[in-house]
Formats: sequence, structure tokens, C-alpha cells
Amino acid sequence: MEGSPLTIRYFAGARAAAGRAEEAIPAGPSLDDLAAELTQRHGDRLAGVLRVASFLVNGVTCHDRQAPLPAGATIDVLPPFAGG
Repeated sequence: MEGSPLTIRYFAGARAAAGRAEEAIPAGPSLDDLAAELTQRHGDRLAGVLRVASFLVNGVTCHDRQAPLPAGATIDVLPPFAGG
């Protein structure tokens, strides 16, 4: 399903910085491109979170921020968590 939007789910500090728990955006080619789009939409506060966040793509940790994102994927934005 080429062109299917991505579902972005924000957790903890990412949710606070984005001002929402979830949103759908047009498919982007990579996590770096997605981060740039989300920064444009929500500003520098979210940009700071995205720089240190971990990402799950369809439930799988993604370390390669240049890897292609599948159309229709769910992207979880997980900032570093405090506590123990």
C-alpha cells in the first residue's frame, strides 16, 4: 500500500513535547526525514526529544535512521525514561 500514512505514537516526554499522543502523517522515506517533518510541525522542544529518542517501527527497534520506512507503519517515539 504505497503512500499509506504513518501512525506516530508519542510516549512520556515525547507526548508532552508534541502536545498529542498520536497522529497520522504522510509516509516518509526514513526516520531522519520523519524527525525533520515532526520538528517542522511541533518545534524545537520535540526536536530535542527526537535527537535522543528510541524508535520502534511496527514494534521492532530501529537503529538505522536512514532505513526506508514501510508505508502504513506505526512508529513509536520513546524518549529516555528515568527511574529504576
